Amino acid sequence: MSSQNTKSAFVATGLMLFALFFGAGNLIFPASMGQQAGNNVFSAMLGFLFTGVGLPLLGVLAIGYSGTKDVQELASRVTKWYGVAFAVALYLAIGPLFATPRTATVSFEIGVLPFLGDNLATATKDIALRVFLVFFFGVAYWLSVTPSKLVDRVGKILTPVLLVSIAVLVITAAVSPMGAPQAPAEAYQSGALAKGMIEGYGTMDALASLVFAIIVIDAVRAMGVNDKGQILKLTTSSGFVAAGCLAAVYVFIGYMGATSVAGIGAQDSGAAVLSLSAGHYFGNGGKVLLALIVFLACLSTAVGLITSCGEYFNRLIPNKLSYRNWVIVFTLVSFGFANFGLNAIIKFSVPVLMLLYPLTIAIIALAFLDKFFGGRRIVYICTIIGTLPIAILDGWKTANAMLDGSKEALVMHIDVALKEVLPFYSSGLGWILPAIAGFVIGVLLSKAVKKQAQTA
Repeated sequence: MSSQNTKSAFVATGLMLFALFFGAGNLIFPASMGQQAGNNVFSAMLGFLFTGVGLPLLGVLAIGYSGTKDVQELASRVTKWYGVAFAVALYLAIGPLFATPRTATVSFEIGVLPFLGDNLATATKDIALRVFLVFFFGVAYWLSVTPSKLVDRVGKILTPVLLVSIAVLVITAAVSPMGAPQAPAEAYQSGALAKGMIEGYGTMDALASLVFAIIVIDAVRAMGVNDKGQILKLTTSSGFVAAGCLAAVYVFIGYMGATSVAGIGAQDSGAAVLSLSAGHYFGNGGKVLLALIVFLACLSTAVGLITSCGEYFNRLIPNKLSYRNWVIVFTLVSFGFANFGLNAIIKFSVPVLMLLYPLTIAIIALAFLDKFFGGRRIVYICTIIGTLPIAILDGWKTANAMLDGSKEALVMHIDVALKEVLPFYSSGLGWILPAIAGFVIGVLLSKAVKKQAQTA
């Protein structure tokens, strides 16, 4: 590959990766966070960028750096069964259960519903949603069934159009803000940084990064690059292109949200913030612009998720279904769950994210520290043992709050006790110190075992 072709390749691949990441949550969460954070928006945004940009970048690099073929192989450094369980849970969460259906419902609610009028009957809305879902997932299936063409179809076509469309809206908002940022909501009055980090979970990008990395590596190999060092270099370069685009868009959308309260008032959702902001700046044309942004962003992410799930389960259960048939299965399952609507999907995804995110962060960190402790399995096991109980508790607590919210539930008694003794727990980051403690114990145990073996 010539240097010019190499540069063109990693830029196109990086833009493809950005488009795969940038979907439903990437639009609605920073807009909503910006409104609520008010004049603390930049502190909140710093936390959001850590989990919404930094972790996805590290996830992509972790797969390339570790030399593993997929997330299952990386997680299997804990134990083989854990690798399979973690990978299956991650693929289902970012695939047909939550993230893929969410791309379609966000696209409908922001990009289609505003054109149907405010007095639309519920039955009519449901019919309109189903018609749109047929169209959306039909296009997603067509793009997913030939993954070798993703760079050409997404990186070279969809992404440039998406970036230009976003730029028109957010730059206009930055140049002509509706007003000054307001006082922050209660949740952002203190600890805005930590709150922003938790909000970044909603993008699901750190989870998806361990999956999308394989698409990037396969795309690089399809360009005729087979040298491991060159593959890692191009993957890293592509990751930084995607991360740079994500960071810029998040900052602008967050700032637009923070300055929008004076013009459109406080809104209950990021979808409303985006829709009303587009209307404020461009009138009815704003609705068309926003519809284009949302459709392209959500479609490209849906394609990446369906493709990744199809390829993984085709490898996990060989000789049962072809890749094409797995794509059909995940497209249909995503279509089914999308019919429950956006609010239900978001509601039931949060407990799962509170469980999976700490485990994902831990395995990414271990991938980079692997050479430090010689890749000894005991370190992986101890770190996950330290991380898992608090992750389960956070997911359990969140699920309890979303169901009956009972203060007398066992999990709430445990929650009250841990708030008094475990640092960062009240911010949703209580798993950090137990994970570090597990890592240190694992390293000490590995050294003790090694020393005992040498003296035996």
